[in-house]
Amino acid sequence: MIYKPYGKTGKQVSALGFGGMRFRREDYNRNPEICAEIVRRANRLGINYFDTAPFYCDSRSEEIFGLAFKDMPNPFYVSTKSGISNDPNADAVRRRLEKSLKIMGVDKINFFHMWCILNLEQYKKVIAPGGPYEGALKAKEEGLVDHICVSTHCSGPEIKQIVEEGYFEGITLGYNIINFPFRQEGLKAASAHGLGVATMNPLGGGLIPQKADYFSFLSDQPGEPVIATALRFNVAHPEISTVLVGIETMAQLEQAGKILREIPPLTPEKKNAVRKKISAKMDRLCTGCGYCEVCPREVPVSRFMQAYNINILQNKEKARNTLANHWGIPSDKADACIACGRCEEKCTQHLPIIDRLKEIVDWKVPS
Repeated sequence: MIYKPYGKTGKQVSALGFGGMRFRREDYNRNPEICAEIVRRANRLGINYFDTAPFYCDSRSEEIFGLAFKDMPNPFYVSTKSGISNDPNADAVRRRLEKSLKIMGVDKINFFHMWCILNLEQYKKVIAPGGPYEGALKAKEEGLVDHICVSTHCSGPEIKQIVEEGYFEGITLGYNIINFPFRQEGLKAASAHGLGVATMNPLGGGLIPQKADYFSFLSDQPGEPVIATALRFNVAHPEISTVLVGIETMAQLEQAGKILREIPPLTPEKKNAVRKKISAKMDRLCTGCGYCEVCPREVPVSRFMQAYNINILQNKEKARNTLANHWGIPSDKADACIACGRCEEKCTQHLPIIDRLKEIVDWKVPS
């Protein structure tokens, strides 16, 4: 296993991190020990970063980790979270933290995340006096938390602003081989300010392996599965500390572990070659470069186009869910478009952005 520094914390974390949101319902309902043994096996393979949250897997994920932690073969770090929608103030965060500690049977949380920050307005509420951050900071002073981190779906420029204000020691953000331009500015800023970085959705939320034929052009070596190229792409970034993979089965764990044990990360040269393939081949998809963010009506064009990618590759319902649950953006925001054409003039993919925005209005994503 490859190990990398988690920012300035002094901790070395496994390049492959265990994402605890995809345990199979049939397994944990039948016997949660099935899932716990996957966690222990991951630890035997060298994984030491385990990420969970209170509501993952029908609120069973922390329970599964707690079961596994009773008999872990090697040292490990645990990451969990508190979301402002459920824990809006310092007292609520404290209650959430104490509950997580009890469920998982640990003395402290190594990486405690302010969870699912969708925009700068939410971020300001998190750090406001009496807010969630204040509760996390008090817990850190008492030794119940090692490092206060943030988990976010914000854009690159928004992430840059958050990390530059200096409240956090680490960050978890979505970053993968097909959306990297959307958050690249934020990733660079996080590294420059000494934050540890965990990346979620390195396989596009399962989209890359599900559409392996479509994305086969990304493969770096003849015959290499695109999943391997995608994981190696993230690991190749010196800014990224650990790459979180949501594990459902023992077979998936073994596959992911084998990739990082037996296949070296992409070299900088090959990583850049993959980037060029994205620009050259993804003619129907938004690459997330952000050049379209010139709307005089402040329509979040790049986010709408990222959601439209999911519409193309999967279906409209999943695209709607992304807008509603990842970004909290109602589709009627697209109706503010006045068809001035500025975004299309800037688009490197020459996408029909205006027509797509009109279509998105009809998705009727609630506010």
